[in-house]
Amino acid sequence: MTDYRNNCRFKRFIKPFFIHESSHSKRHVHARTLLFSILLSLFVSQSTACSLFPSAENEFPGSKALTVSASGHGKRHTVESILKPQAPGAMTAANSDGSIVLDYSNTADGYIMIKDTHDTTTQIQIKGPDGVTYPFPLNSHDFTAFPLSHGNGHYEVSVLEQISGNNYAVSLSQGFDVSLKDEFGPYLYPNQYVKYTDSSNAVLLGRKLSAQSDSDLSYINNVYNYILKHVKYDDVQAASIQPNYIPDADTTLRTGKGICFDYAVLMTAMLRSQNIPTRLEVGYVGKVYHAWISVYTKDKGWINNTIYFDGKNWSLMDPTLAANNSNAAIRKFTGDGSNYVVRYLY
Repeated sequence: MTDYRNNCRFKRFIKPFFIHESSHSKRHVHARTLLFSILLSLFVSQSTACSLFPSAENEFPGSKALTVSASGHGKRHTVESILKPQAPGAMTAANSDGSIVLDYSNTADGYIMIKDTHDTTTQIQIKGPDGVTYPFPLNSHDFTAFPLSHGNGHYEVSVLEQISGNNYAVSLSQGFDVSLKDEFGPYLYPNQYVKYTDSSNAVLLGRKLSAQSDSDLSYINNVYNYILKHVKYDDVQAASIQPNYIPDADTTLRTGKGICFDYAVLMTAMLRSQNIPTRLEVGYVGKVYHAWISVYTKDKGWINNTIYFDGKNWSLMDPTLAANNSNAAIRKFTGDGSNYVVRYLY
């Protein structure tokens, strides 16, 4: 039996780096003592570079990607328009020259919007009421959504711009209180890691699968089975993944291959676009850093650590594991779910 936990290719890019405060004082912080420096490079390199499983030989249908086969009779209501993050400008903060703007008008919906028009490497830190700091890369000049995954309470957001190498300056910081009007809000919108629009192929495919589904559970099962059939693990990509990697659901759909982060993001996009609350989760499966999902349905509540439906019962389902191994191998490895330890929710 293959020991999947020892097959992960870790690429650690942990280096000391400097944060320059607005007072121009400089302090050197080692990566082990500063969460941001660790996760700035470690998050993607670990969570996505895990070559956990032998590849499955599934041929992707290419231009026929939207020709689908699914179980069900189409009783489910299909959502025809996604929830779109907005930056209305009602509550904002900006740096001195206005090149960086934080719009926190819609915190009640579970997200903020940030844009930086500078041509520099930008990192975002979001610290929630639980004291955990989430790092994000920002690679667009347009407003980009970032989730407020910590629930209700006080948040602190910092925008850091690269000066050179591992030297970053805090260009903007802002605190605010959050009271969610819907606890599922952070898991219903696209964001920096789960990007999609109404015209995304992943969204269009989701609508086709939904139209052939009887219920939310039926739709989840159809999405799951489609990904298992048409996406295989990409060992080459896993071996060469770079820090600050951001998956693209349509690219995974088009190429028919990806790493664990790609699998999880594709399924998350397809489920959220049909108004099914879906948590993109990053953490450890045993000793392996990995990405998976959990979903919420009205009938079942949160189905944690993802799910597998055998026609009668739901059990653990991890898109990467399931696409590359037998059901027996999956269940022997995942067990009762205790192997899954969540570190971040997106």
